Amino acid sequence: MSKRIRIGLIGAGANTRLRHIPGLLAIEGVEIAAVCNRRPESTRAIASEFKVPRCYETWELLVADRDLDAVVIGTWPYLHCPITVAALQAGKHVLTEARLSMNAAEAHHMHTVAKQHPRLITQIVPSPFGLKGHEVMKQLIAAGYLGELREVRVCHFAPPLADPDAPLSWRQDAILSGFNMLTLGILHETLTRWVAAPVLVQAQVHAHFATRIDPSGVQRPVGTPDSVQVLAVLAGGARATYHFSGVTPFGQAATIQLFGSAGVLEYDLLADRIRGSQAPGKLADLAEIPIPADKARTWAVEADFIAAIRESRPIEFTTFEAGVAYMEFTEAVARSAESGEAIELPLREFMVAR
Repeated sequence: MSKRIRIGLIGAGANTRLRHIPGLLAIEGVEIAAVCNRRPESTRAIASEFKVPRCYETWELLVADRDLDAVVIGTWPYLHCPITVAALQAGKHVLTEARLSMNAAEAHHMHTVAKQHPRLITQIVPSPFGLKGHEVMKQLIAAGYLGELREVRVCHFAPPLADPDAPLSWRQDAILSGFNMLTLGILHETLTRWVAAPVLVQAQVHAHFATRIDPSGVQRPVGTPDSVQVLAVLAGGARATYHFSGVTPFGQAATIQLFGSAGVLEYDLLADRIRGSQAPGKLADLAEIPIPADKARTWAVEADFIAAIRESRPIEFTTFEAGVAYMEFTEAVARSAESGEAIELPLREFMVAR
């Protein structure tokens, strides 16, 4: 329990500063021993603020530091695969920011390398959506609250891309984010904690604002859409619809609704509120289902990571296997939107690897 764990940070953006650094420093015997950010000046600033003793100009130099036990990757997705692979090959545990990778091929490669190093812990920063009520949802579904699952609706309407004059975000730059689009992957991850994964998807996507100015001042086509619609068939036969938009300043919502033969459950992901009913009626008539304090999960990603290293506790939120699955889904959506055809899951070219 007291084994000292020395962490190297690669990428110290908002989520790393808000969650990972405080979470790690709150654990006895954990030291943030090195940092490498995108620019030397920001690296030095992080080191000064959090009293990190070593600064590196490149992530390769940090990974090669033999004094480090683990690496926390807070970069954009385009670096997740190369850093993860290098860190594992250097004998280091890895906690990587979501989304796992740029595409399904990278995700499979990362998972393969992780399996080659079974003594090393690998973890993805999980979707925070639905964590609070996760145990309640699992128990209700397992107890037959829904009966036979028939229909699923996943919706997230949000405003971050509503301003046509806003600059190109890294999230809309395919070179940096790959196939990841809006919150498709993050909410799909939440959904598949509770229900079976899709076996078939058909999608369409759209960019209401097709070009934006990049950080260098050049007008560029956006690389990922700001509107996504998906039809899916889940294993077991239930039908699902996903609808995402980043250009809706009015009527914002994020919900997962599960409709079954015996009941309906709705999880309001913004309010962490569960509602349900086993009586025929309207959605407006759903009653709140309390989340008891002893079943309410809180953010514990950093503590889970360290406990897995020290005590070999299994990772639940979130494994590389789960990351592979959501990256295959995200890529299937992109492929379907481009081709106009339905795409089967799992993706066929990776079936041998399984």
